[in-house]
Amino acid sequence: QVQLVESGGGLVQPGGSLRLSCAASGSIFSIDYMGWYRQAPGKQRELVAAIISSGRTNYADSVKGRFTISRDNAKNTMYLQMNSLKAEDTGVYYCYEGSRSSWGQGTQVTVSS
Repeated sequence: QVQLVESGGGLVQPGGSLRLSCAASGSIFSIDYMGWYRQAPGKQRELVAAIISSGRTNYADSVKGRFTISRDNAKNTMYLQMNSLKAEDTGVYYCYEGSRSSWGQGTQVTVSS
């Protein structure tokens, strides 16, 4: 089973940027579906962005035009570039892979002045 480790979270001011990384313990080449999800305090976990092996992507309406998901199979890593961050983007961000339904431990993103 592939283990996932997120990094890159932190505290950022509104309008700022962060880049999250999700490093896998094994090859992601054969993993079709990977995604980023987030959970805000008191809310359910929600899909932020997803990418499949062909490179096709899908985004939540709330992040379209601001976030970009990508994957580097050679580095066994998935990324989430987050620009123009808003307070409502605050939450714990988790990466997910669909082959074995594995989750990372999450990384906290806080957008606040």
